Amino acid sequence: MNWEMHVRHFSNYLKVERSLSANSLAAYVHDVELLQRYISLKNDGLSPLKVTTKDLQGFLEYINELGMSAYSQARILSGIKAFYKYLLFEDLIDKDPTALIEGPKLGRKLPDTLSYPEIEKLLNAIDLSSPEGGRNRAILEVLYSSGLRVSELVELKLNNLYFDVGFLRVTGKGNKERLVPIGRDAMKYLTLYIDELRGKLPHKPPQKGSEAFVFLNRNGRKLTRVMIFTIIKNVAKSIGLDKTISPHTFRHSFATHLIEGGADLRAVQEMLGHESITTTEIYTHLDRDYLRQVIQEFHPRS
Repeated sequence: MNWEMHVRHFSNYLKVERSLSANSLAAYVHDVELLQRYISLKNDGLSPLKVTTKDLQGFLEYINELGMSAYSQARILSGIKAFYKYLLFEDLIDKDPTALIEGPKLGRKLPDTLSYPEIEKLLNAIDLSSPEGGRNRAILEVLYSSGLRVSELVELKLNNLYFDVGFLRVTGKGNKERLVPIGRDAMKYLTLYIDELRGKLPHKPPQKGSEAFVFLNRNGRKLTRVMIFTIIKNVAKSIGLDKTISPHTFRHSFATHLIEGGADLRAVQEMLGHESITTTEIYTHLDRDYLRQVIQEFHPRS
């Protein structure tokens, strides 16, 4: 079988057996296709079943020379490792050529955050005189109130809203569902959008397949990830915010502000949908800064 057939079967395996989201699936396939293109340049006709550890080391050197960051290299290697684990699982190869390959060393990057006054300034800058403005205010309120990923936000459906108990049901990575609290302000603006503005927003009726989604565009289709990024970028520009922000910035800020306020780390882990507590621990950096400041100001031996 050729590369294309192996990659197609790998993609089907990820979708059926591992229930990966469409975005994760596309990333894994893209990683393997990068390797395929490199192999075709160096040794056209080499089957993926015949690729050696030496070939893979050459590939990693190649993408490093292209100037890819350590994080990008590590992510690509992760996808390729998954591909060869799949081939081993299917008994298509006898030995995993990625087994002895280590990725680049990564430092734990501290996420960018917004202060609460900056959050308020962004929210208050949205023009509520139009249906689009009301929708955009609801979007930012939900992102900050519940710490959703952008993919979780655009996939949010009307029947996932439980206002009577103050929760949203979201589908996260690996199609895993979780319940996330929603704050009073977010609930207020979301209710206003759904009850009074959502029906006025589309210039066309909701498109088939989009009726169930909470956030729609002017054409009656569900909003895309790119559109959410654009909305946030435009609001930040309108107040002259000197930071590069994204939907994930609101998620980072949600987690950091909770932990600063004394929230239990495992509770935040559950709300964010993190499998590992170590992933949530990156949000404790501001608390540590605060503790360091307290020691410097008040400890007799500082």
